[in-house]
Amino acid sequence: MKNLNKKIMGIGMTSLVLLSCTGTRPGSITASGLNPEDFDSTINGKRTQLIQLANHSGMEVCLTNYGGRVVSITVPDKNGDPTDVVCCYDNIHQFADTLNSPSDYGSSVGRYANRIKDAKIIVSGKEYKLRPNDNGNCLHGGGNTGWINKVYDIVEKTDSSVTFAITSPDGDNGFPGTVKATATYIVRNNNSLDITFKATTDKETVINMTNHNYFNLNGDPSKEGTNQVMYINADKFTPSDSLYIPTGEIKDVTGTPMDFRKAHAISETIVDTTYDQIKNATGYDHNWCLNTFKNGKGNLKEVAASLYSPITGIKLEVFTNEPGIQVYTGNFQGTGITCKKGIKYPKHVSVCFESQKYPDSPTKIVNKTPGWEISNPFLKPGQKYESHLIYKFSVNK
Repeated sequence: MKNLNKKIMGIGMTSLVLLSCTGTRPGSITASGLNPEDFDSTINGKRTQLIQLANHSGMEVCLTNYGGRVVSITVPDKNGDPTDVVCCYDNIHQFADTLNSPSDYGSSVGRYANRIKDAKIIVSGKEYKLRPNDNGNCLHGGGNTGWINKVYDIVEKTDSSVTFAITSPDGDNGFPGTVKATATYIVRNNNSLDITFKATTDKETVINMTNHNYFNLNGDPSKEGTNQVMYINADKFTPSDSLYIPTGEIKDVTGTPMDFRKAHAISETIVDTTYDQIKNATGYDHNWCLNTFKNGKGNLKEVAASLYSPITGIKLEVFTNEPGIQVYTGNFQGTGITCKKGIKYPKHVSVCFESQKYPDSPTKIVNKTPGWEISNPFLKPGQKYESHLIYKFSVNK
């Protein structure tokens, strides 16, 4: 969903000092091929590390508290072979080098995932100017100075779960209120990664957290991933302008390349550059209004979206309690940056499923834009924000 070179602006190298790797067992390489020593560092005075979670069904998830990120997800393919299904970096140096390798790979995004028009919000009648980092707009809470590049605290850890915590002070990138937030990742025995985001505030603000995994289920991210078969459980979507800001319209997908109610290969419709939405984004980078959200609630038992690889047989199903999901097809990958296992990812190598309030909801809600009332991002003192996202993996043999 992001241009790794253009869209995170005002960037610089984060202060990074290597620690000794005391306590790391030599040769303790993860199932996905990661070396924990490559994540054992100090960034801005806080220690970073690699956390390994696993179940008894052949699934391993590796995370780092730098940005609360998922670094790898390894699941069995149709032959039982372990397959890493997310695109990412394999060392803390690249994550921290926001000048040469900026990325939101796998991150826990906050305060506000996606874009806010003109980098400003009105809260309790007062206008707040946010950090503009995307063509004059605010993307993912302000880009490189946002949560994706903060070191989260690890407040709870088991063999199959971890909880990251962050405190965002009043005025952080312009947002009002001191926000305390957590991101809990649980690996279930049914091969799902269960994610819960929670937050509270001491002053009214806006909150919209998500996970930003880049999925390639094919087992070979050196090649384009548009052969993957996608399903989106949505009758409508929110069209955007050339800067990816929703126009305010809520449009029916019928008869357009946005219709994934019947699963099909992404390659079948992403090539339709006569359609303005695909032309502007050079692929998919849009919010769909989920059918799973009804009467102000999301149904976590109903599939919101899915992705399937005909090569590995791996299937991903997405569940969420949020009203929208941003689907992004790696349109700004293909930068030439070397990533995990030395691979330089091509354009359209991956797919992101970001559960969310609709993009620019703070603006649309204040302006009373019809249809946006179900996507209210405002959080007041005494209220509790909770967002739930599940990535479930299986195999079609």
